[in-house]
Amino acid sequence: MPISFSMIVLNSQLIVAVADGVPNFDISRSCKLDVAATTGLSVDQSMKSCVNDEQKAKRQLASQWSKFPAPGRASCISQESIGGTPSYVSLLTCLQMGQWSR
Repeated sequence: MPISFSMIVLNSQLIVAVADGVPNFDISRSCKLDVAATTGLSVDQSMKSCVNDEQKAKRQLASQWSKFPAPGRASCISQESIGGTPSYVSLLTCLQMGQWSR
């Protein structure tokens, strides 16, 4: 089934709109899944550490968001959508790696 030009334009506008600001992720859900996969620390310690890391990364993203190129933001956001457990730490890493590779 061929994709129409209007579908391509519509989809590209959605990506740009998503990349205009730092996305909102459910960090408690992501951290719960991360804690379930870790061993060694108590659940409370792991959860608290994960939430702190995610909040710190979100603040850093908010202060630096406009410095990252829009295509890089859109690409990294879409990568974070894969798997259902997005992370601000991972998003920040993706964006920083995109800058280093330029």
